[in-house]
Amino acid sequence: MESSSAVIDIALAALVIGALVGLVLGLTGAGGSLFAVPLLMLGLAVNANQATGLALAAVSASALWGVVVRLPRGEVVWLPAIVLAISGAAMAPIGRWLAAKIPEPALLIGFAILVVLVALRMWRQSNDAPESAKVTRASQGKGGSEKETALCRFSPSGQLELKPRCLMGVVLGGFGAGILSGLFGVGGGFVIVPLLVLLTGLTITAAVATSLAVIAVISSAGFASFIWLGGSVDFALLAWLILGGVLGMLLGSLVASRLAGPLLQKGFVIAMLSLTAATLVGQL
Repeated sequence: MESSSAVIDIALAALVIGALVGLVLGLTGAGGSLFAVPLLMLGLAVNANQATGLALAAVSASALWGVVVRLPRGEVVWLPAIVLAISGAAMAPIGRWLAAKIPEPALLIGFAILVVLVALRMWRQSNDAPESAKVTRASQGKGGSEKETALCRFSPSGQLELKPRCLMGVVLGGFGAGILSGLFGVGGGFVIVPLLVLLTGLTITAAVATSLAVIAVISSAGFASFIWLGGSVDFALLAWLILGGVLGMLLGSLVASRLAGPLLQKGFVIAMLSLTAATLVGQL
C-alpha cells in the first residue's frame, strides 16, 4: 500500500509540476524550462542531469502542442523556423555532451547565472516594452510591428529573404540556442524570440509562434541526446509531466488575455529567482 501511495504521490507531483511549467510557458512567452529544472529537483528529488533531461521532454511536448494549435491560424513563419531548428538541433547534442562532462555544482551555478540574465532581461522588458509582455504563447492576438532596421528582409510577395548576413545571424542564433538547450535543459525561447524580432522584424506574435516550432525541435534533439548519452528516464513519470504541461498550456490559453502583462512577468521573475536560489541552497 505504501509503495502504491508513493507512486501516486510522485505521479501527482509530476502532473502539478508539468501544469505549472505549461502555464508559465503559456502566460509569460518564455522561461518554462527555467522554471521546470528547479521544480523537478525540489519536487521530485532528481539530480541536475535528470532534471534537465525531463525538462527538455516536457517543454518539447508543450511547444509542439502550441504549434499544432497555431497551424490553422498560419502564425508560424516557417523559413526562419526551419533554419533555427536545424542549426539548434545540430548543437543540442554538443551541449548535452558538455553537460555530462561538467561537475554538477558547476552546472548548477551556470544554470543560476543563466536564470539571472534572463530574469534581468524580462524585468527590463516589462518596464521598457510593457505591451510585448501581453503577447504570450497561449494568446491569439496580434502585436508588435515590423522593424525597418531588421537584418533580414521580406520580399514584396511576403517571403523572407535569407541573404548571407541574415542567414549567418539566424544560424548563429540557432547554434547558441542549441548549446544552451543541451547544456541546461532549456527550450531557448528567451534567445529565439528576441533574435527573431531583432533579425527578421517579425511581430511579437509571429516571433512567439515561430519560436514554439523551433523549441519543439531543439528540445527534442536535446532529449534524444540525453537518452543516447545514457540518461535514464522514467517514462511513466514523463507521461504525467507532459500531460500536466499540455493542461497548463490549455489553462494559459483560457486566462492569458486577463492575466498576461508586466506585473505577471515580474511575478514570474521573482518566483524563478526564488526557486533557483532554493535549489542552489539545497544542492550545494
